[in-house]
Amino acid sequence: MDALHSRLLVSRFADTFRFYAAVLPELTGARLVQGTEDGPYAHWDLDGEGVLMLFDRGAMAQTLGTSGLPAEPPAAQDRTMLVSRVADVDAGFALCLRRGGTAVAAPADRPEWGPSLRTAHLRDPEGNLIELQSYGG
Repeated sequence: MDALHSRLLVSRFADTFRFYAAVLPELTGARLVQGTEDGPYAHWDLDGEGVLMLFDRGAMAQTLGTSGLPAEPPAAQDRTMLVSRVADVDAGFALCLRRGGTAVAAPADRPEWGPSLRTAHLRDPEGNLIELQSYGG
């Protein structure tokens, strides 16, 4: 049973699906258990626990009765971020960029955030902020 997991509501379902289908297995070991790039839903698990779900934003808006509202908010600072601990931040960052991610902050050591912490930041095809992190020896 999934106690709590992330479900991203996306407008660019096919692009976002292809991105996560390409990077989640290598970065986290998660596997696709339901869905295709045709949408409206996809679900990745790791050891029987939900890791990430995608759902078509328009379908959710229709369900909630919010279809008449703007799909995109005005420009603002990020409110959420997906964080994934990875074995190699540099390799994970390169993989994500090859698969359609957009660089935000290149891999860098961040000792002010934690001893031996290394991070990189990028956006998925839908614009969601992702942090890749690792703690060295």
